[in-house]
Amino acid sequence: MAVLLSYLATEIVVPVCAVIGILFSLVQWYLVSRVRVTPDRNAAPGGTNNAKKNGFNDYLIEEEEGLSDQNVVAKCAEIQNAISEGATSFLFTEYQYVGVFMVVFAVLIFLFLGSVKSFSTESQPCTYDVTTTCKPALATALFSTVAFLLGGITSLLSGFLGMKIATYANARTTLEARKGVGKAFIVAFRSGAVMGFLLAANGLLVLYITINLFQLYYGDDWEGLFEAITGYGLGGSAMALFGRVGGGIYTKAADVGADLVGKIERNIPEDDPRNPAVIADNVGDNVGDIAGMGSDLFGSYAESSCAALVVASISSFGINHEFTAMLYPLLISSMGILVCLITTLFATDFFEIKAVKDIEPALKKQLIISTVLMTIGIAIVSWVALPTSFTIYNFGVQKVVKNWQLFLCVSVGLWAGLIIGFVTEYYTSNAYSPVQDVADSCRTGAATNVIFGLALGYKSVIIPIFAIAVSIFVSFSFAAMYGIAVAALGMLSTIATGLAIDAYGPISDNAGGIAEMAGMSHRIRERTDALDAAGNTTAAIGKGFAIGSAALVSLALFGAFVSRAAISTVDVLTPKVFIGLIVGAMLPYWFSAMTMKSVGSAALKMVEEVRRQFNTIPGLMEGLAKPDYATCVKISTDASIKEMIPPGALVILTPLIVGTLFGVETLSGVLAGSLVSGVQVAISASNTGGAWDNAKKYIEAGASEHARTLGPKGSDPHKAAVIGDTIGDPLKDTSGPSLNILIKLMAVESLVFAPFFATHGGLLFKLF
Repeated sequence: MAVLLSYLATEIVVPVCAVIGILFSLVQWYLVSRVRVTPDRNAAPGGTNNAKKNGFNDYLIEEEEGLSDQNVVAKCAEIQNAISEGATSFLFTEYQYVGVFMVVFAVLIFLFLGSVKSFSTESQPCTYDVTTTCKPALATALFSTVAFLLGGITSLLSGFLGMKIATYANARTTLEARKGVGKAFIVAFRSGAVMGFLLAANGLLVLYITINLFQLYYGDDWEGLFEAITGYGLGGSAMALFGRVGGGIYTKAADVGADLVGKIERNIPEDDPRNPAVIADNVGDNVGDIAGMGSDLFGSYAESSCAALVVASISSFGINHEFTAMLYPLLISSMGILVCLITTLFATDFFEIKAVKDIEPALKKQLIISTVLMTIGIAIVSWVALPTSFTIYNFGVQKVVKNWQLFLCVSVGLWAGLIIGFVTEYYTSNAYSPVQDVADSCRTGAATNVIFGLALGYKSVIIPIFAIAVSIFVSFSFAAMYGIAVAALGMLSTIATGLAIDAYGPISDNAGGIAEMAGMSHRIRERTDALDAAGNTTAAIGKGFAIGSAALVSLALFGAFVSRAAISTVDVLTPKVFIGLIVGAMLPYWFSAMTMKSVGSAALKMVEEVRRQFNTIPGLMEGLAKPDYATCVKISTDASIKEMIPPGALVILTPLIVGTLFGVETLSGVLAGSLVSGVQVAISASNTGGAWDNAKKYIEAGASEHARTLGPKGSDPHKAAVIGDTIGDPLKDTSGPSLNILIKLMAVESLVFAPFFATHGGLLFKLF
């Protein structure tokens, strides 16, 4: 039976949805830009001019308790500028190094894949169907390289645009906070949405255009075409690795340095302008949590699409050249953009936030609404784009699948994502007992706080793992490896909303920092703190999504790798595989050790510099002299660029070395091992860190009777909480979120190099 959506319709629908996403983000950006950060020089304060323009003026100056409005606005603009410059210069430095890596690695891909058939330009029999002829291996090498570069550039662009938008919106959020918490929320959320939609739409559009351009050469050879497309996922993730690790080391070196000297030794509040590391800390939020997160989720999205496309190309979709069914993964993402667009309007236009207590529920509603709407969306896409029955390649045999089964595969991934999100929220939000217990344990000092926090992190792994396990079982039973790939896509289908919620956190965090530095009143700082505390939890939810989807994506890539490398079964009992398994399980620990140590040593330099400034600059503590912010920014930049190379090399070289020297069986063991242990370490690290952070915020806010018995700032329990938070910083923002890239990147890299490993791999075993 033919599908309802014709070839032409598919060719129109996908790019149109992507363009709608880009337009929507531009509209949101325009709305954010209407908040002015240039002080109004010509109008008399409180004069008719201003009253007409915003109607808030008299009331604003009153509320600022006599602070001249103009000075505050000018101060905010100045701080925003400093943060923006710091972030831009860091990313440019980072991208120079990453650019060199990209070129070198692109050459490697070409040489490795070209050497499979010793650079011959003759057509070859296809891998899966020997009776037909396919394009030469050299073409696959060339096109994989091009796809890799495209994926890498899109990934860097995603991160950079996100950072630009965030640094544009932070001061605007602070200024809107003067009018009330609802206004500030809308600015922060809209800016997050700009990033979410730009990224989702760009990722989709570039992938779509790449497929169409490659098709001009490949024609009917879809197997070769989609094998070359996997380079796109590899590029996306390779860049994300450096963005995440580099940004994570940057942000945490600054954060830990600022906290240790500022809060614990000097007893000054967070984000106090006297603290030399304060600008570096705020820059860090943008390069780590925003640029890093953006590249990371783009990588997940690119890889899950690639994994699904590769498996589909050797199933009935690819063999019978059913273009619409083939692009099912892209159609789901297109539907996701439309669904997220409607969902975003719920937060910004349909409902209004009036009080602090409405913030977290509004963000949670975003997740629920997008998931419910997306379920309907998936049903529509599955009905329109898929034949009623088709076959999926399952390790050498074709398995018959119905279209409703594929709908269930995507939905199970989507709902598993929601469950992971909510479990993460339960363990990291200070509205629930787990974090309150951690806060309570601070009564007896830092040691008990650390014990409770670690226990919480380990415990928070249980339900997400069951959710992932169920979705793997269901989707594999229905549609083999393709089922798992589309389940991962289901989890990422609401990526625009997920990213909006996620980027909202660092923007509010920055807004709070700017309010503190500009010397705004206590009331405004309370509002930005409330926005920030909600943002912490949503950031944890975002990390949960990233880790859960990474697990599914890498399993799908693993399946594609095993098929491509022509391994019939992966037998754990053979020594070749088992040694791979046990070494693979060790890799996340080695990687975490490297990233944690990097943060520690960078923070040490930062602490020394901050102490030096407090001790040598006269009048700094009294607020008479300005600290030297630039030196601290430089320390963070240099440290992170230097320290991101070893962990990056570990992840990128492991599959190459194992595949070349020990062969595909051992490599399959390594991939399985790193997947299994990496997910656990990542979830527990992220949640432990998030819980410690919010336990500290819980004590500082003093919102409940219980919290007030632990506070105020500067009390012994609060100091213990700050120590916990400082230990948790590298866990939740450096090693935890980078681990999901380790899992995905090794899998996608193995898949791209599979033809080489299958032909030339296992040199050591060939010698004996």
